[in-house]
Amino acid sequence: MKQEIESKFIEQAKQLWPELEWIKNTELRENTTLTWALALQKSVLTPEDLNTIPFTLLAGPDLKVTFMDHKRAVVHIAKDCGDQCNKFFKNDLPVNLDVLIAGAILADVGKLLEYEMKDGKSVVGAYGKYLRHPFSGVSLAEQCGVSADVCHIIATHAGEGNMVKRTTEAYIVHHADFMTFEPFKERLKI
Repeated sequence: MKQEIESKFIEQAKQLWPELEWIKNTELRENTTLTWALALQKSVLTPEDLNTIPFTLLAGPDLKVTFMDHKRAVVHIAKDCGDQCNKFFKNDLPVNLDVLIAGAILADVGKLLEYEMKDGKSVVGAYGKYLRHPFSGVSLAEQCGVSADVCHIIATHAGEGNMVKRTTEAYIVHHADFMTFEPFKERLKI
């Protein structure tokens, strides 16, 4: 897959995600990077768009939190939670931090296919009308050799995951994502 992705997109993915360096497993780090690079290559969205568009399409003009602000916050919160679980629960509830971090980084990668830009605003595009980002995210990740345990996090981080049993890492990412969305939803009455 790496040969099919232009190097500029790999560099863009690395610039967007300094947190990739937290993934100790070299293969998982590379596959996570490649997934973001593939999404950038296929998307009409640019890194600049990701750093300016609101993190949710449900937001009105008052919300200034960008897509990348939200996504990076989710990764940091998930990692902090995983660290604390490993500290306090040791062997009773072990958290695989590499899987957790990769899953948090990739959770919304499918939005790069789901969204389009129209009149300077992000909107659900033609592709997104048929497939929500958990589905397209798993597809992108599988094309790049991402392991099933990480794809599980992508698939279950949103409401679709309420239909299956989540792993510990998937629960953490799901809650990190929603705890950084629901308060805005309530505050802005989205």
